[in-house]
This record gives sequence, structure tokens and C-alpha cells, in this order.
Amino acid sequence: MKRYKCIVEYDGTAFVGWQRQINGYSVQEAIENSLEHIFHQQIRIHGSGRTDAGVHAKKQVIHFDLDTELDGLKITSALNHFLKKELISILSVEIVDNNFDSRRNAILRKYEYIIINRVSPLAISKNKAWHISAPLNVEAMQSAIKVFEGEHDFTTFRAASCEAASPVRTISKTNIVKHHDEIIITFESRSFLQHQVRSMVGALKLVGEGKWSKYDLQLALDAKDRTKCAALAPASGLYLAQVEY
Repeated sequence: MKRYKCIVEYDGTAFVGWQRQINGYSVQEAIENSLEHIFHQQIRIHGSGRTDAGVHAKKQVIHFDLDTELDGLKITSALNHFLKKELISILSVEIVDNNFDSRRNAILRKYEYIIINRVSPLAISKNKAWHISAPLNVEAMQSAIKVFEGEHDFTTFRAASCEAASPVRTISKTNIVKHHDEIIITFESRSFLQHQVRSMVGALKLVGEGKWSKYDLQLALDAKDRTKCAALAPASGLYLAQVEY
């Protein structure tokens, strides 16, 4: 039995999320169906993390097992052939150690959130970013985001349905950069809670609008109370950008 590591890019707009669900079509289902077409058997794939409906990935990492040793380039080509009608691209496939686990072995996950801050509606970036027409104070947001760095109880910034055993997470790095009307917000951590990034971005929007101060953000974090959180940022602006091992 050989284990394969695969890096995947996808537009999450048309999917119910990464994970197979009974209520719709998922990225996992699309890739597993393609593997079944190629190898004429059911093959289970395992992702580095679950992205929600509408969330995109630049470099999602998955692993799966085959009972034969095959060239990674050939598998990449075959998968992309069967996925050509989907907004999914297989970037690479390679054989790895049988102990490799795309989720458990990850030491860093990087998420990016894109805001387009302008009056005019989105055309090219529709479903790929959060359109905010009111001007945002990016400098205030850059200062406030540092509140999230380090180890904290993120109860305020996780979904009520989050099943994680602990709300404590460590954000190792944050960043906000602006290029013309595009604002890119970055978070790095070993792992994230359900809806954590979108919750934090929603709070940063309030800071940018002048409705919250950096101190208000700190109070919300310290409250450890989901009801103190800002409205969730839309899924469309969120990208799983990188996973490191």
C-alpha cells in the first residue's frame, strides 16, 4: 500500500464545503468520484482541514492510499482530466511515507481573507472577496489585529456549533496589507476553530468602520462569550492559502 500526498486548489463557490455531506455536492466528493473513475474502486481522501461552503483553497493538502505505486504526474493529469468540469485543480501528487497524515502532521495553517474596499460593485472578484463600500481605516485594523496574536481562549470567535474540545488556540502571526482597493488579512496558526477566521475578520471590519476600537476588540476576546462577537464575514473572501509540515 502506497500513500499519496496531493495539493489541491479550488473555488468553493459551488460546493457545500470540503467534507462530504448529504445535503449537497462537496469538494471531497468530486475528487473521490474522479479517483473512482480512474482506479475503478472507492478511495477515501483525507484533507488537512474542512473548509465551509463558499470558502476557497489555494493549497489544500490531502492524502489517500493506493495498492499500487504510480507516477505522481500521471495521477495529477488523470485527476485533472476527470475534474475539468469542476473548479478544482490538482497541483501535484507525490508518494510520501505511510505515516504521513495531512491533518495531524500539519504544523502551520495560513488563511487569507480578501476585502475589496470601494464603492463600485464587484465583477471579476464576485464570490472571491468581501465587497465593502464604506471606507475602512486600515491603519486602525492593522493595530487591532495584534490583539489576536498569541495564545487565547477564542470562545467569542468560534461557532456555537464548534465541536473542538478546547477553545484555546495560538495565533502565531497576523498581517494586513492594502494594495489599491484590495485589503488582504492573514492569520497563521497550527489550527483554527470553526468560523474563527471569519469571526475575527467581522470584528476587524467594525474597527475599520470606527464602530469598535482596539480596546473593544480586546474586551470581546476577554469576554469568552459568542454573543459579544461581531457578525460573521462572508465565506466568499476566505482562502486556505498554505499548509506546512
